[in-house]
Amino acid sequence: MSQQVVISGVGVWHPKESISNEELVDSYNAYVDKFNQENKADIEAGNVQSMPYSSAEFIEKASGIKSRYIYRKEGALDVDRMKPLIAPRGDEELSHQAEIAVEAAKLALSSANLQASDIDAVIVSCAYTQRAYPAIAIEVQEALKIEGFGFDMLVACSAATFGMHRAYEMLYAGNAKRVLVINPELVSPQINYTDRDSHFIFGDVATATVMELSDTAKSDHVYNVLSTKALTKFSNNIRSNFGYMTRAEDVDPYGPDKLFHQAGRKVFKEVCPLAAAHIEAHLASHDIAPEGVKRWWLHQANINMNTLICKRLLGRDASQEEAPIVLDEFANTASAGSVIAFGLNHQDLVSGDVGVLCSFGAGYSIGSLVIQKR
Repeated sequence: MSQQVVISGVGVWHPKESISNEELVDSYNAYVDKFNQENKADIEAGNVQSMPYSSAEFIEKASGIKSRYIYRKEGALDVDRMKPLIAPRGDEELSHQAEIAVEAAKLALSSANLQASDIDAVIVSCAYTQRAYPAIAIEVQEALKIEGFGFDMLVACSAATFGMHRAYEMLYAGNAKRVLVINPELVSPQINYTDRDSHFIFGDVATATVMELSDTAKSDHVYNVLSTKALTKFSNNIRSNFGYMTRAEDVDPYGPDKLFHQAGRKVFKEVCPLAAAHIEAHLASHDIAPEGVKRWWLHQANINMNTLICKRLLGRDASQEEAPIVLDEFANTASAGSVIAFGLNHQDLVSGDVGVLCSFGAGYSIGSLVIQKR
């Protein structure tokens, strides 16, 4: 290959509304009171298990999360609803997910000093798409008036990095000149706001990156993609069973198992060493020691996971400058977390500085890019 693939632009968009830990806990605990009172007799008889209370302190200690953005706040804190109220849109209207994807795309294009007409491929890669077809990517392509092609891909919390992998390969093969990779993580509808262990985890956001060849890149901050690396290993420890099959199975299409659920302790125990080993091997392929990495843009699922992974790699705790954490403001944003960390913490690096952009999540799936400031 005669040309270097680069990341030339990044955009981070978030909704105007947010929910603090305190707001979330007040709503959840009110729901607990309501549930326990309504089921008092069955609870006392041992037929139903009482629901436990939560606290803002518990959430922050367990995750590092203090707040999260939400696409539509109305309804999410209503003890008689416990889910966001999102008005349906007609088939001829821009879908909610395409709308936030377009917002992030515009920011990334501006960062890359490009117009939508400069793009010839769109990848929408995220944890959930709001429908099966037509592809959100093709809808975004139409909204931005992009000539070329687009497609969706779902790889849970590794979708963003896996999408960038596909862009890298398309550019390398000459199938596209500039690729827009968008991660519209509209996850709040998939949250079980009545589950103490998961109701606080996610926030809504949309991120986007522009990838192209080095000789066409004209932005102020260009990063050479030295290589990409991916790993998948099947696990049921993070799962969502929502899908069209429920229509034929005669089960509740919105039951607890159809929403996000996980075995958190097992995930922590299994993913941390897997991710650390993956990153170490990726760096070793370039003869780069972890100490030679200037910035770690890691998946933002849990602050304790990131702390442990960095400690395994560096033999010490990483500083906020070395491994930025955005969980406190954004919460877990599925695949977008590492891109948010990159988008908000990359302009200070200088030519030659090396960074690692890595995500890990359901699947299990791990995707990484070793990049270097041009």
